[in-house]
Amino acid sequence: MEFVVEEGKTLHEECSTLILPALSIGNVGQLAVDLLVSSTKAERIGYLDDPHVLPCVGNNAYLPSPPGDLALPLEAYDSTSNLLTLIQQRSPVAKGMMIEYAKNVADFAATSGKKHIVLLSSLDFGRWQTIDMSSGLQIYYLSSASVDGTDDDCERIGWKRLQEYNPAQRMWKYLSTLAEGNAELDGDIPFEDELGEEDYCPSLPFAAMFSCFKAKGLKVTCLLCYCSEGDNIPEAFQLADAACRLLDINPNNFHGDDGGKWIVPFSWQTVYGPPPDMSIF
Repeated sequence: MEFVVEEGKTLHEECSTLILPALSIGNVGQLAVDLLVSSTKAERIGYLDDPHVLPCVGNNAYLPSPPGDLALPLEAYDSTSNLLTLIQQRSPVAKGMMIEYAKNVADFAATSGKKHIVLLSSLDFGRWQTIDMSSGLQIYYLSSASVDGTDDDCERIGWKRLQEYNPAQRMWKYLSTLAEGNAELDGDIPFEDELGEEDYCPSLPFAAMFSCFKAKGLKVTCLLCYCSEGDNIPEAFQLADAACRLLDINPNNFHGDDGGKWIVPFSWQTVYGPPPDMSIF
């Protein structure tokens, strides 16, 4: 993976916290990063070129009047006022290359001096084991702060540790082994049609990324929510707000254009295309 700095820009050393998405159902992590980039008015400082991420190109996601900048698969943004670096991933990783991609991102984070990694992702609502909507949408977390994945700060906020995390379970152990550079357990990984319910979470991108960041000795916190495919903008707001709570950032300081605290990305205006032709009704 190569980090390409835009002309006249620099990677700010004081931005020691890195927020990035792990692709999953509903693209909630990516939407949340979009919301954070837009609301913090983060500055694009460059992009990451990784051979395992599929190429794509698009219009500027944040400005209505394009200055000629194109959106690329992996972009890096700095918010110096919040001491944040944000990476937005706009296309998927090639099949079978998730571990290699995760290792590359972990290498970038370590060499650029990041101290805390916050991963934003989602889980399939259809696999939710214990459904409790009495307190609304739930945030679940997974942290490298302890062996069992718990974190005192997350517990004080009121979030629940991801119950499906078990470092002794075969898939989690396999991920840890690969992340540490030991490929001797290749024969122990089950075939795709042999995966059970307990293998669902460790088969997702966030698990590979968590394992690789942890193997680098970096502090990493995964923030997760359950969702279904469809309009997942509410979950994006929820996940972005959770990231702010974790990092003690006050969204009320963002000063949204409509008087609210969040600044909705320009690209969201066309996320579902134009309104229907009313003459069909």
